Amino acid sequence: MTRPRLHSSLLPADRFSRRVFRVLLLTLFAVGALPFAQVACADDDDDWRRLHHEVEAGRIKPLSEILDSLARDWRGDVIDVDIEKDDGEILYEIELLGPEGQVVEFEINARTGEVLEIEGRNIQGMKR
Repeated sequence: MTRPRLHSSLLPADRFSRRVFRVLLLTLFAVGALPFAQVACADDDDDWRRLHHEVEAGRIKPLSEILDSLARDWRGDVIDVDIEKDDGEILYEIELLGPEGQVVEFEINARTGEVLEIEGRNIQGMKR
């Protein structure tokens, strides 16, 4: 299906109108979305402050300690770290990229440092 052609005398005004409309639409979208972005950032900041407070109070282990423990027992490079809350427990979810290109995820209790679950392929190939 071909698009209808406009007379050349209409093109400049039509293109200008489309550009203005697009800019206006994008501006309205950006301004409308701004309060939501600020709320999300504020929530993220609050989460990180609470997490930092938990580490400072000794209620959970710092990420550096968890990563050192993983490095002692497992080969691989950290490619992702997430923090989740499950049944009131804070968990570190850490993905390692193994020497053979495998991705393995470790779920670790942030309070105790205990590895709760390991998922991935060729997990044994990453053991030290």
